[in-house]
Amino acid sequence: MTDEVKEFTILRVTEHGMSEVEDVVVREFPLTIIFNHQELATLLCTPKDLKHLAIGFLSSEGLIENKKEIRKITLDNRRGVVRVETEGDKGVATEPLFKRIITSGGGRRAAFYSAADITNQARVESQIKISTGEVFALAKEFQHRSHVYRATGGVHSAALCDTKGILLFAEDIGRHNAIDKIFGECMLKDIPTDERIIITSGRVSSEILLKIVKRNIPMLISLAAPTDIAVDLAASLGITLIGFVRGRKMNVYTEGWRCTA
Repeated sequence: MTDEVKEFTILRVTEHGMSEVEDVVVREFPLTIIFNHQELATLLCTPKDLKHLAIGFLSSEGLIENKKEIRKITLDNRRGVVRVETEGDKGVATEPLFKRIITSGGGRRAAFYSAADITNQARVESQIKISTGEVFALAKEFQHRSHVYRATGGVHSAALCDTKGILLFAEDIGRHNAIDKIFGECMLKDIPTDERIIITSGRVSSEILLKIVKRNIPMLISLAAPTDIAVDLAASLGITLIGFVRGRKMNVYTEGWRCTA
């Protein structure tokens, strides 16, 4: 965790007065992705799992479909640059996000998403079911995984799960980044996502929902809220969307038949 946080001397103010204390703050790291010799984007992220993040981002943007397309990945940690080369050196669309800085906040829109992403997307057909007790147990395990969050309060988390436990876990200052780290690791390590569950600490927007459905994942659980478009998309694409998981409470927004007592 030492690479992901930085220590500062701060002035802490409480009802009992002021005092100087040592505190840790999450590190923000600019990662520039160069895709087939073209500078594509700079992601503001935490300095961990950077290859996973780059591949997950490129996959989410529709630029890489599978591991076999990847010819070479080179990471320069000092300069904050990752270079990804694919077989055939396929290029980017005519309106790319060249040299775009993608903030760590939730306002990002993936430049390569279009109406076709929704229109042409098949429904997720899965008979997976989960009990409410299993949801609460997963959420509890999830909340105890993030050492950086407990130390700083400054990151989002994401996890790939089955109904019994967490399979992969990632965290980042950006909620999109945390999920892309999960999917990048899945691609590079040939880990299947069918019949799996994603848990996120962040708000579920339409972009997050589209990331999930592209991997044929039938269930998305969030500790936070969804947007209206995310709920509509989940309903039309057959995804069980669960939000506001807090203690022994939760909201099931769509495809509630997958949740059992």
